[in-house]
Amino acid sequence: MSFRRISIVAAVALLLCTVAVGAARAQGSRSVADFSLKNASNTEVALKSYAGSKAVVVVFLNPTCAFSKLYQNRLSALSAEYGAKGVQFLFVNAPINLEASADTGDAEKLKVKATGADLPLLTDEGQKVSNLLGATKTPEAVILQPAGDGFAIRYKGAIDDNPQVEAYVKEKYLEQALDNILAGRPAGVADKRAAGCLIKKF
Repeated sequence: MSFRRISIVAAVALLLCTVAVGAARAQGSRSVADFSLKNASNTEVALKSYAGSKAVVVVFLNPTCAFSKLYQNRLSALSAEYGAKGVQFLFVNAPINLEASADTGDAEKLKVKATGADLPLLTDEGQKVSNLLGATKTPEAVILQPAGDGFAIRYKGAIDDNPQVEAYVKEKYLEQALDNILAGRPAGVADKRAAGCLIKKF
């Protein structure tokens, strides 16, 4: 192999390493220091109070959003299962744009008859938290993991791949990310586009 060819190979390898390191740093830089929400008693709930948790899952919901209703039982079960493993779930009530179309070809399919489990909703005053975490849909989940003096964002997006029929779910994105984090591994896919009602921005 000629010196010129060796130089080209070395340059390409160096470039790939630089890109990989840059991507890793970019992923690690997605973090938040703290934020506050209000519970039903108008008491402040601060993110930093969960610094001792293995992870914090912030889920944006809306009681009138059909997609949110379809996920109520699933989210209740996830909260119970992973709560026992040291994961804290925070359910945030987010306003939705009723005039905007959801990610479905037939809105009639999303008229939910079954009632789901009641979830304790928190208030996001001024939509500071949804803006901070970049949430755009209900439901949408964000996994935060304590890191240093703040929380690193490990995953943001869909809960699974089938909002309409739980029995037909093939990919459980939120569960997979949590299992990886609890096992000390990277979350895997960092973002997965959520299907749901658009959060209304004021």
